[in-house]
Amino acid sequence: MLALRRSISTSSSGGLKGAAAAATAAARAPQTSALQFALSLEQPSHEWSKEQLREIYHTPLLELVHSAQLQHRRWHDPTKVQLCTLMNIKSGGCSEDCKYCAQSSRYSTGVKAEKLVSVDAVLKEAEEAKQNGSTRFCLGAAWRDMNGRKSGLRKISEMVTKVNEMGLETCVTLGMVNEDQAKQLKDAGLTAYNHNIDTSREHYPKVITSRSYDDRLNTIKNVQSAGIKACTGGILGLGETEEDHIGFVHTLANMTPHPESLPINRLVAIKGTPMEEDLQKKGAKKLQFDEILRTVATARLTMPRAIIRLAAGRYTMKETEQFLCFLAGCNAIFTGKKMLTTMCNGWDEDKAMLSKWGLEPMQSFDYDAEKRSASAVDSA
Repeated sequence: MLALRRSISTSSSGGLKGAAAAATAAARAPQTSALQFALSLEQPSHEWSKEQLREIYHTPLLELVHSAQLQHRRWHDPTKVQLCTLMNIKSGGCSEDCKYCAQSSRYSTGVKAEKLVSVDAVLKEAEEAKQNGSTRFCLGAAWRDMNGRKSGLRKISEMVTKVNEMGLETCVTLGMVNEDQAKQLKDAGLTAYNHNIDTSREHYPKVITSRSYDDRLNTIKNVQSAGIKACTGGILGLGETEEDHIGFVHTLANMTPHPESLPINRLVAIKGTPMEEDLQKKGAKKLQFDEILRTVATARLTMPRAIIRLAAGRYTMKETEQFLCFLAGCNAIFTGKKMLTTMCNGWDEDKAMLSKWGLEPMQSFDYDAEKRSASAVDSA
């Protein structure tokens, strides 16, 4: 504007030319990039365009990871990591057709359908997890939904209450839940509910047909409406493209509120599942590690408050790859004996690794993301 005013105050013969030149220069001035916008936020944005996310995702990798680490340090204590342990409380026999899942009754994977475990069995596993430093204990049941499972929901609610009494945060993943079921879990003291969107809306029908994308989003809304934190993320390596990674983050980054935690799974292709067969075909899309890194960094930059968790498939990563994911904004892991049906890095292995990196476990209930802001962290 100052340049424009000066040009207008010149002689009449050159004034208009000067004004036009100044306006042209202003139009050519660099605009704020999506990356700069993300780093300037003092409160999270819930209105991200795919163009912005595409720009961030395709930032040169070194700059992208560096920026994600800056964002992480603005919003989080960079010395803390959340340790989570997962227990399969009801294995196999699921009616869904998720092409990657060993627990589907439609595929021959060797996973047997089992009944819901006892409360005592859960408490025993939770105590072991606590003694090994885990602060969030997660319970997974292979069900499509909770309709017609009143006794099961009561039993799981009892599990949640008693695990909470041990001083651990609780998370469950039980399939779709309605508002009343979510409220019952909230009343039991549930910390978080896991319900992944898995991938982008566009790629989703190639992976699952027995439950719609909107079914998943509705469950997340029901959980959040009940006052439960939403844990929702996805799986990388389902034959998707990088544009699907962008679409996946786009869905999550435009949720209001953002997910409290965002698990990033790396597909473990299980023999007997259609996904394993698809990935064996000639020309099948193979996930590259830099795609994982870009997805993590883009999620950190656009959802600065979220806990980003390396979940299933982490055991397939080299330590250097895990380290890079933490540089890009991860601050949680699953650790312990096993995931639902796949291997898990053990407590001793993880504690040694994190100690080498200078990281310490978060305390249970000590992380309240809703109260954090960039300005508060900056001033601290």
